[in-house]
Amino acid sequence: MRALVKTAAGPGLSLTEVAKPEVGPGQVLIRVLRTGICGTDLHIDAWDDWAARTVKAPLVLGHEFVGEVAEIGPGVREVAVGDTVSGEGHLVCGKCRNCMAGRRHLCFRTIGLGVHTDGAFAEYVVLPESNVWVHRHPVDLDVAAIFDPFGNAVHTALAFPVVNEDVLITGAGPIGLMAAAIAQHAGARNVVITDVSEYRLDLARKLGASVALDVSENKITDVMPALRMTEGFDVGMEMSGRADALQDMIAAMSPGGRIAVLGLPSGDVPLDMTTVVLRMLTLRGIYGREMYDTWYAMSVLLQNGLDISPVITHRYGFAEHAEAFATARSGQCGKVVIDWTRALIYEKE
Repeated sequence: MRALVKTAAGPGLSLTEVAKPEVGPGQVLIRVLRTGICGTDLHIDAWDDWAARTVKAPLVLGHEFVGEVAEIGPGVREVAVGDTVSGEGHLVCGKCRNCMAGRRHLCFRTIGLGVHTDGAFAEYVVLPESNVWVHRHPVDLDVAAIFDPFGNAVHTALAFPVVNEDVLITGAGPIGLMAAAIAQHAGARNVVITDVSEYRLDLARKLGASVALDVSENKITDVMPALRMTEGFDVGMEMSGRADALQDMIAAMSPGGRIAVLGLPSGDVPLDMTTVVLRMLTLRGIYGREMYDTWYAMSVLLQNGLDISPVITHRYGFAEHAEAFATARSGQCGKVVIDWTRALIYEKE
């Protein structure tokens, strides 16, 4: 089968032929229809320090996907051939304390699909049945392909109640953009999102943000009077991984404010702990998706009218993977989707 592979240590990827995976007991073979490009895939493509430490070549990349079940192994009960499915890319042990307690997203033996084991940038991928999410209701295939990052956004956006609250999101990358749409849909009073990219701030407006603020030209506190805010933001969502963004967020929070942190910083982050203590702020780290409460919430949000489709800005065929990766790396995009049923570009906004 065709697959996008890191064939050897070093920058670059190759579209090449590899053996089609075989389905074993309790496993599901999925014919891949669409995949989304993630920041993790960009790191592996570039072969930065993290990738060099983490990835062993050869490796098929990819963990964001939607497909159709082609075959099921012995013992599979809830998944059927022909089902449209997405996949949870965190393969957990099922035996550690957190797995046994139903907190599988905290498994300390987690194996990453497309990072530690062959992934979904291919015509077929195999997953344990426990990692397969069947779409029981109609869903756009491109949206279903990005259920993994959509789950990160849902997990972060709903970490704290947002109904009637003033919400601040720092970082208008794809996950931050989806979080803005989720918070607005879930009943937030105001949703303010910050970035320095006008392209992505414009996307944020399309996804329902009350204010999309360029922080290279404006201060967060400047928007508060027009929004009739007097004490600061109630809920914060840090998506950028930038130290200055988290620092600015802390300074803009109201007493008792709650911050969900998804962005991964590249270095140490000095914090104003005096403000954290005196305002009794809560900082909560967010990782991945809760299996499978978050997945259920994603499906229900879409059924109830949430539209995240504007976050998908570019679509390519599998033979155009180099251009797809270049677009994703440019930052002048939302989510980039690759169609594994077509070789050439079929749509580009």
